[in-house]
Amino acid sequence: MTVPDMLAELRDVSRRTFYRWRELGLAPPCMKLPNGELRAWRSDFRAWLDTLSEEAA
Repeated sequence: MTVPDMLAELRDVSRRTFYRWRELGLAPPCMKLPNGELRAWRSDFRAWLDTLSEEAA
């Protein structure tokens, strides 16, 4: 998934907030491509979302 794909799923989260989460180690696991863009496996993104919902419960 690209960062815009993840932001679309997260809805009200800005790009800046997403990158801040990365700085703090709170974002889903991502890999950096040689061109500097970030990608995440959809399964990792979904697992990350699941952990957030478990923490909120």
